Amino acid sequence: MYKVFINEKKLSITNSLTNAEKNIRFEGLTSLEIAVDLLENTSTPEINIYGENPTEIWEEFSTMFKKIEAAGGIVKNKEEKILFIYRLGRWDLPKGKLEPNEKLDEAALREVEEETGLQELVLEKFVNTTFHIYKEKRDGKEVKILKGTHWFKMQYIGNEIPKPQIEEGITKVEWINAEEIREKVFPNTFNNIKLILEESLSI
Repeated sequence: MYKVFINEKKLSITNSLTNAEKNIRFEGLTSLEIAVDLLENTSTPEINIYGENPTEIWEEFSTMFKKIEAAGGIVKNKEEKILFIYRLGRWDLPKGKLEPNEKLDEAALREVEEETGLQELVLEKFVNTTFHIYKEKRDGKEVKILKGTHWFKMQYIGNEIPKPQIEEGITKVEWINAEEIREKVFPNTFNNIKLILEESLSI
């Protein structure tokens, strides 16, 4: 199964019908274009595209967008709290775009260091990749971007107080425990962040 968020609404690509509000059988590129249009321009909250080979469908879907890769960290400290940043009114995990020829794990570590000021980080393992679609203006034209963020578990073994990277619009960096994540973060974060936290932490 593949999952991608469009306007914070989920598009799944699977090999069978699901309990999504709308299921669309894959019958070529038009099926994908219809699904994206519905999620962008109607109140439809979730769509499942289904067909015999989800990987082939995903590859076809990916051709509709300019692709950008990013990487980030799910960082725990000695007290089992998770490191969050607060940017533009929402809680988020530290992450950012890859630099040319940069490896995924190196990018994840660099972004966590830059956005939180913490350096004594131990990379543990790759968790998963989340995807979302957004639009931006390039040379006067609107371009649709498919952004894949590769997430890594990390451990912070130091004692420094994290510092927000103000120039990137980050106003707070906080360690938050599992119970507080449900109460404080989930009501005010992105669906991709909820997804990766639920997958990696079972919260």
